Amino acid sequence: MSRIGKKVIPIPGGVTIDVKDRSVTVKGPLGTEAMELLQGIDLKLQGQEIEVVLDKSAGVERPDAIHGLSRAILANMVTGVSKGFEKDLEIVGVGYRATQQDKSIVLMLGFSHNVTFTPPAGVTVEVLDPTKLRVKGINKQVVGQVAANIRELRSPEPYKGKGIRYKNEKVRKKAGKTGKK
Repeated sequence: MSRIGKKVIPIPGGVTIDVKDRSVTVKGPLGTEAMELLQGIDLKLQGQEIEVVLDKSAGVERPDAIHGLSRAILANMVTGVSKGFEKDLEIVGVGYRATQQDKSIVLMLGFSHNVTFTPPAGVTVEVLDPTKLRVKGINKQVVGQVAANIRELRSPEPYKGKGIRYKNEKVRKKAGKTGKK
């Protein structure tokens, strides 16, 4: 059995879980998430805990991996609807900055034009400072993907380190050209 799959998931106050057939719906103060259970996976609700149970007789290939995956996805759903997820980004470079326009952000990244980024539904992007952004939402995968899409607009370059990076990300800098003597 998977070590991750064996762990029970505690249900915080204000979060309800509804299981019908193979679909699971998690409701909390921040929103609602739903998923379909994979073949060979069942849930046991025990008070304020959920246990993900593996049915090895279902004939699933690599059942331990599916067991751990299902438990991790369900745990992220519970955390997402109760606390939410967020990723912080930093903009580094002279003249590089961001401004908020309604739900979208306008980025000045050294191009000849400004870049407007509109996040998908369920995700918000806040401009904390002109050089600091925060991506928030209830779905961990979507929050991470939106942050990656913003970073991709101007990835940190290796010579001066200019661009958009995750908070506390270390960018390895290369030595520039040396002059001839």
